[in-house]
Amino acid sequence: MAERPDDSLAPAAWPEIVKRIRARTPARIMTGRAGAAYRTNTQLDLREAHAAARDAVRAELDLETTFDPAFVEQWKLFEVCTQASSKDIFLLQPDLGRHFSDAARSELQARCSPGNDLQLAIGDGLSVDAVAAQVPALLPLLAAGVKTRGWTFGQPFVIRHCRVGILNEIGELLTPKVAVLLIGERPGLATAESLSAYMAYRPRVAHTDADRNLISNIHARGTAPTDAAARILNLAAQMMHSGTSGYGLREEPSTLIGG
Repeated sequence: MAERPDDSLAPAAWPEIVKRIRARTPARIMTGRAGAAYRTNTQLDLREAHAAARDAVRAELDLETTFDPAFVEQWKLFEVCTQASSKDIFLLQPDLGRHFSDAARSELQARCSPGNDLQLAIGDGLSVDAVAAQVPALLPLLAAGVKTRGWTFGQPFVIRHCRVGILNEIGELLTPKVAVLLIGERPGLATAESLSAYMAYRPRVAHTDADRNLISNIHARGTAPTDAAARILNLAAQMMHSGTSGYGLREEPSTLIGG
């Protein structure tokens, strides 16, 4: 005799504590079952999330389609590329995404002023969807916070086929005090729109992940852009104050350091 569908965990039957837990996390908990399998709606939801994750990884960043043209014009954004000349090469040879092409180096030196307090770069990483969803809200907040603190702000730019290690070359080329890379995170089955902010104090070629700090999960159900901007600016101030970044620097979100 076939098992009957498990209706004991239908939404109307959930205890209040279960409702509150489910409201706070995108994790698929207490989904119920039909016999030994997921319910059809749960299975379709998983397939949709998996397809969204694959699309986010494979999508190509393009200024004309990723952002609104008015946003690109307002911030004078321009695009450069790493040594990974295609998406396939980017995925198969990660190290090429950590180095600028010769053309990119020349363009950055021509269009960006060196030695600013904070230099912002936007990289596609593993989710163009994350960049498109989060950067338009986050960039103006960061620029306003930099101005309030009296720092100099380097010309933002966009990097196609980008890995986190590109921070080192940004440091070598543009010599900022603090470099910030907004980059799309590897998508999962909870969201394909999660952005990370990797940061380093005076990054150099020899630096590793141990010399960087990270603020992650910037998305609608994670860290909101307003909170992310405040944390990025406070952490940048801590870096300037202590003259270091990485594992030896503990983020103190409540600390308001003037820079």
